[in-house]
Amino acid sequence: MGPIVIIGAGLAGWTTVREFRKLDAATPVVLITADSGDFYAKPALSNAFAQKRTPAQLVTTPAAKMVETLQVTLMPYTRVTGIDTAAKTVRTDQGDAAWRSLVLATGAQPIQIPLQGDAANQVLSVNSLDDFAAFHARLTGADGAPVAGRRVVIMGAGLIGCEFANDLAGAGCPVSVVDPAARPLAALLPEAASAQLRDALALLGVDWHFGTTVSAVQHDGPALRVTLADGRALEVDVVLSAIGLRADTALAQAAGLVCERGVVVDAQLRSSVPDVHALGDAAQYASGLWSEAPLAGGRTLPYVMPIMNAARVLAARLAGQSASLAFPLMPVAIKTPALPLVVAPPAPACSGGWQAAEPGEWHWLDAAAALRGFALAGAATARRVKVAAALSAQA
Repeated sequence: MGPIVIIGAGLAGWTTVREFRKLDAATPVVLITADSGDFYAKPALSNAFAQKRTPAQLVTTPAAKMVETLQVTLMPYTRVTGIDTAAKTVRTDQGDAAWRSLVLATGAQPIQIPLQGDAANQVLSVNSLDDFAAFHARLTGADGAPVAGRRVVIMGAGLIGCEFANDLAGAGCPVSVVDPAARPLAALLPEAASAQLRDALALLGVDWHFGTTVSAVQHDGPALRVTLADGRALEVDVVLSAIGLRADTALAQAAGLVCERGVVVDAQLRSSVPDVHALGDAAQYASGLWSEAPLAGGRTLPYVMPIMNAARVLAARLAGQSASLAFPLMPVAIKTPALPLVVAPPAPACSGGWQAAEPGEWHWLDAAAALRGFALAGAATARRVKVAAALSAQA
């Protein structure tokens, strides 16, 4: 029997290894990654500045310690060039790796939009520790502290954009946020909660530019000139793109796996190709089993709790145990200390709307007035357990 090969050393990859080793201490595991393989919490990237944490301080466990503890063969700084599902081989620039089971934990890549201007290539995205190191270097001095007055434009007022806006403004950086929507987190929050977040971040100094987009980034001496689609211009030092992520399915598609918004997997984390699995930001979780019928649809869940749940089920399957994925209620805590938020959005395509319940509390009610989601803001986040229990009771 060959080893289990995992592509990707993010939270999904390493958690799968950790959960598998609880059940099987003997089967060889090979983990392939394009970076060092150091373990860190990706959500920490968007609130590190206010905590004065450097990139090195975000590493919770060095790769060498992970290898020693979990008895893994690590292939760091290795680029995967292809997957041969017939031969059960992964091709890399460091040689081939045979597998008995393959796990795709390839994550997601930042969505890039075309921009005009001679400094368009200066726009940064933060999707990894290496990305954060490059971003951190643009904003800090030799002592590692943020340089006073270093101006930042953030493209995108979604979850990551708002978390970075809060973090950077709290660290003393003048921040402008540009988004085509009319308000922050428009796709996730009720309008009133969104307005509260907008106002709370504005009090920190965040300058909002809604209803428009960035069209060009040009050099302007030592600074950058950002031109918006509505004609306004901003002079800044750093431009951060936080407009969203797209599942990294390039390897899976080339190998013939069924992919939509992610690698389509069933309730046992299996892809359309036998012995190939996927989880995390790369996966699209569908209902049912491939062994019963072709699958399509499902959800992408780019959050921590879905990864933890999926990794436990996948580890059990890889260890030969019976297990199926059924996600529990997983409210999302948004890291905006200016206005703490917890949201449990309704299921996709769930008809209904937001209704105010209590100060700082909103319920998503369907046509039958049943609770299908909730949002909590500020002090109301203390009611998270109570409201989550009410939602679970109606599921």
